[in-house]
Amino acid sequence: MAKANMRLDKNPMPTQDPLVRARNFNEVAMGYSEEAALDEAARCLNCKNMPCVSGCPVNIHIPAFIEKVKEGDFEGAYQVIAKTSSLPAVCGRVCPQETQCEMHCVRGKKGEPVGIGRLERFVADWHNEHNTDTVTKPASNGHRVAIVGSGPSGLTCAGDLAKNGCQVTVYEALHTAGGVLVYGIPEFRLPKSIVAKEVATLKALGVDIETNVIIGRTLTIDELFEMGFEAVFIGSGAGLPNFMNIPGESLKGVYSANEYLTRSNLMKAYLDDPKTPIMKGGRVAVVGGGNVAMDAARTALRLGAEKVYIVYRRSMEELPARREEVEHAEEEGIDFRLLCNPVEILGYHNAENPRDPKNGFVTGIRCVRMELGEPDASGRRRPVPIEGSEFELEVDTVVMSIGTSPNPLIKSTTKGLEVNRRGGIIVNENGLSSREKVYAGGDAVTGAATVISAMGAGKTAAKAILEALSK
Repeated sequence: MAKANMRLDKNPMPTQDPLVRARNFNEVAMGYSEEAALDEAARCLNCKNMPCVSGCPVNIHIPAFIEKVKEGDFEGAYQVIAKTSSLPAVCGRVCPQETQCEMHCVRGKKGEPVGIGRLERFVADWHNEHNTDTVTKPASNGHRVAIVGSGPSGLTCAGDLAKNGCQVTVYEALHTAGGVLVYGIPEFRLPKSIVAKEVATLKALGVDIETNVIIGRTLTIDELFEMGFEAVFIGSGAGLPNFMNIPGESLKGVYSANEYLTRSNLMKAYLDDPKTPIMKGGRVAVVGGGNVAMDAARTALRLGAEKVYIVYRRSMEELPARREEVEHAEEEGIDFRLLCNPVEILGYHNAENPRDPKNGFVTGIRCVRMELGEPDASGRRRPVPIEGSEFELEVDTVVMSIGTSPNPLIKSTTKGLEVNRRGGIIVNENGLSSREKVYAGGDAVTGAATVISAMGAGKTAAKAILEALSK
């Protein structure tokens, strides 16, 4: 048995130069070489109790796949991951491993944990580049299941059901499958060709994907059952944006982060002659501190903004975004205005000439400085405004990134479907809702969360659906 590599730090991830990448949409992280992957895999101690696996929402057998990497059997490593994960190339890029599998890694006690996410990405990319085997469609078990939404929870549920012989149809409201993976996460973090590859694999398993179908409008849940489906899984995400309800939010140049990123990522608004418009250039303020806020701010730079601010009401310690994304944003020149909270969005008004084409456009944002007081219900110290500390930032665009909620459309058109006060569908431990044969998971249940947690919910529901169908 080869001796473990006891170096304390991870192999660094190669990235584009910050000044170069801030003006292009190419992927920032460039991936491990085979040499770096082998060296990083050698840091794994192959612990018998496998603490890292307990931190993975889809229970990838992490030591087993890393052992295959050590042996140079990269395809074998991929097959280990694929037993439990339908989207390894995606997860290797966007999962917060630092708060999941890597947080439990023994090597993290006296140094940095093994780069599990970086190794997963390497293995998935190697497979996509070298593997030429065709996917075999399983024999049908005679059961039909409908999936609402083609995001991570829906695709995972569909994949697990199809592998077990179910005839699965996925209904997607937009014109491209992938959900948040295509409309929410920018190309520089997750190339859309990778999402398309994962979707193509599911189609090869026999999954039928119907786009431009809005469940609750085009079809209802009841009509899906009338069409012969025996179970329905709702993975419709949390696409309803939240706003602060401050003066000026209706001005031209104010976007929700959902709209801003969808226009750029899905509708290709960054092209010279786009089919959908978007404010480009100028000065941009992004309100919020999560991963979506980082995505919006970094997208604004790539759309030509001369200055981009992150306006967040707490300090850097409370910033919820992944540390890696924050570091990348800082390297690219994003200006973090912390302990600040917007109180008004300012606009241009020409009362003497209402027809002035500038009328109604954003000209700035008024903020108040904050200080941290006593902890609130979340356990974080509550931000409290400092009297007399208001100031203004001159900006042309404001992007609100303060969270999202599940769209109420499905609830309002489906009898017997209970939701919580935030609009999330109420489910039991198996993903079953209050409506018989209707399951749900991902952001439609929890509100905005991580890709991998949504995938875990999709797996849980698929298992429950298969058990119910077999009775």
